[in-house]
Amino acid sequence: MRRFLLLASTVALVATMPAFAQSGDRAQLARILDEGTAHSDVMPIAAHLSDVIGPRMTNSPAMRQAEAWTQAKFTEWGLRNVHKEGFDFGRGWSIVSSSVRMLTPRPIPLTAIPIAWTPATNGPLRAPIIVAPMKHERDFAKWHGQLSGKIVLVTLPDTGSEPKEAAFERYSAEELRKLDQYQQPNYDPDAVDRRVKRLDYAKKLDAFLKAEGAVAMATMAYRDGKLVSGEGYTFGVGDTPSLPAVQIAAEDYRRLARLAKVGPAPTLEITSDVRFDDSDTQAYNVLAEIPGTDPKAGYVMAGAHLDSWVAADGAADNGAGSAMVMEAARIIAKTGIRPKRTIRFALWAGEEQGLLGSLAYVEKHLATRGTPGDPKLTGLKLYTGWANRWPITPRPGWGDLAAYFNLDNGSGKIRGIYVENNPAVVPIFRDWLAPFAPMGATDVVIRKTGGTDHVFLQSVGVPGFQFIQDPLDYDSRVHHSSIDTFDHLKGDDMRQGATILASFLVNAANADKALPRPPLPTKPVATDPFAYSDEEE
Repeated sequence: MRRFLLLASTVALVATMPAFAQSGDRAQLARILDEGTAHSDVMPIAAHLSDVIGPRMTNSPAMRQAEAWTQAKFTEWGLRNVHKEGFDFGRGWSIVSSSVRMLTPRPIPLTAIPIAWTPATNGPLRAPIIVAPMKHERDFAKWHGQLSGKIVLVTLPDTGSEPKEAAFERYSAEELRKLDQYQQPNYDPDAVDRRVKRLDYAKKLDAFLKAEGAVAMATMAYRDGKLVSGEGYTFGVGDTPSLPAVQIAAEDYRRLARLAKVGPAPTLEITSDVRFDDSDTQAYNVLAEIPGTDPKAGYVMAGAHLDSWVAADGAADNGAGSAMVMEAARIIAKTGIRPKRTIRFALWAGEEQGLLGSLAYVEKHLATRGTPGDPKLTGLKLYTGWANRWPITPRPGWGDLAAYFNLDNGSGKIRGIYVENNPAVVPIFRDWLAPFAPMGATDVVIRKTGGTDHVFLQSVGVPGFQFIQDPLDYDSRVHHSSIDTFDHLKGDDMRQGATILASFLVNAANADKALPRPPLPTKPVATDPFAYSDEEE
């Protein structure tokens, strides 16, 4: 029955092709639909990335394994020019094992995780806690002389939260309509400068705690439900912290804070067996191609980030997107479609540390920003400050990239596409999306999106796009969390997503004209030049 329904769905979808489509286009779409629905490999790909390889922190041993495995799969499917491109990143880091226990006033195992790129404890570390909330450098004076020999809890405990909305969501038609709103750009150069300066705070906090004689640091997880994430961003060579640090689940952290408030302060035992790897400080993007028949026509591209955090298996963020991009490559290769433009596939590294892999690609192949005299930026400072540098100088290959499509919102069904304030592509994408209305993909919205790998391509005037996906429980529970595992992925949704992506890539690769490009950005004026801001916003 399932096979019959899939074939019937394919016939219905092909029948909805726009009237102007050529018979060859109809045949191509039919092959894409059949391969993507009846012969899909997307879930085995996702399962290998999440269940077998597991969390893929940039430059970790697991990420190196993922780089090799994905290249082998692209080669197996017949793609060409399969290779890695390196860029400066920093230290590798991975967790071997960890545990956190409250020893007094009673023994309790706590839900916690080492914060990324913090050092090991070299065996069990036992010490009393002190709750010493600190957010700014000016807070240090309050705790001077009180932290020696202590595990310092630096987050101000709150009273908890109760969810007001369902954790799992699919978009309604009304919610999709609300996305179709043009967003005025908001440019505040002073705010960018303030963010860059604040990025030094983590290093200053670590130095202060060490100077005061603290033995470890702990923070509170930012979501309830015993969810932890363990994000950390001091990954550069020479930048990693000197003190062990853990993130403790919100419920456990609040219990510790309550006990410390009435005294005596609880004693904790932290065991953090983590490993650094400095054998290769380069991170690597994985690239592969389906060659085009016209070498002068340029290329189109799809991408997703292969790296993840390590609290769980990196399944939804972003094993799902990586699997759909790989599956789109497999579908197109399997169908034997020969596109006019080359179709390039990218699995990015360093996305979780500031879109660093896609930014490295932009700088190498597309455009540079700023002047030779600008100070060198690394890590999160590069992410924060790069798009505020002027002018933009296109490289010779800038015009070759005709379109870029990104997937990085979990495993939810594609419901449409954001055109990222590029109204000229709206009618084109409506035509391309029309065959997939029976699959639930209908909406083309003007809105811009941020926070993932199309951002820096857009920032230099390349047509870069992100698909609208059903949220599911991605933002509410799964994103970066300790439950980001394979069982939160939805197979029907991912088969649909990979199929739509493959179709969009073929349409973009075979179009008579490249997609309309936005203007090359120039330095904007401040949105509100009369506004004042607190230096420590």
